[in-house]
Amino acid sequence: MTRINVPPTRSNLLRIKQELEFAREGYEILDKKREVLSTELIRLAHDAETLQKQMWELLNTAYRALEKTELTMGQERVEWAALAVNKTVEVQVRAHGVMGVPIPTVEARGEPPEMPYSLGDTRATLDEASAAFREVLNRIPELSELMTSVWRLARELRKTQRRVNALQYIFIPDYEDTVAFIEKALEEREREETFRLKRLKTKTARPTIGPPTREYEQPYRDIAGGKSPIYRDISGGGPRSGEFG
Repeated sequence: MTRINVPPTRSNLLRIKQELEFAREGYEILDKKREVLSTELIRLAHDAETLQKQMWELLNTAYRALEKTELTMGQERVEWAALAVNKTVEVQVRAHGVMGVPIPTVEARGEPPEMPYSLGDTRATLDEASAAFREVLNRIPELSELMTSVWRLARELRKTQRRVNALQYIFIPDYEDTVAFIEKALEEREREETFRLKRLKTKTARPTIGPPTREYEQPYRDIAGGKSPIYRDISGGGPRSGEFG
């Protein structure tokens, strides 16, 4: 952990506490986003893997049928039959968001005619190859949508994971260490100030200065039988006696 280099003042303490609270809230939000992205990514990756396996099987079937067609009809006649297809598929791409990540939705419109060539000079293997490639063409938009979504979600999940790790292991511990340091410094400063005030109060305390106070008592008769007044000095001395003439 690395403490943030700021002066230990109360204003900095309030600011660092606010930033720490904001970092904790950001961590909670990003952690929830990471969970949603992980769940959606796993689902889409499973669907994409399943569809991709089906596509490979369809392509394998289509190419095997095409090879049989070339063997029975010849490559030149197959190419002439392929030139009869003059229509294509229109694709429209729209985007929707998943936790701020743009996910495409691919829609295909239109498809080539099922029988664009003549039946007189073709073979049944050409029909099989044409049907297999048409099925592949219908599945390509869905597969491209899933693959693009998986790639974008994986990239966003990687960014989110880095941010969560940075908040959890770097920023939040640094802010917590800084808050603890400032609080400790302020407490130490407060104790020093209290001790200084007590010491200053002790030094400035002085005894009361004024004339001595004397307390007089009734005269008493001494051994000789005379009357002699006696007074007591309460300013610090002991009782003294004296005659007033």
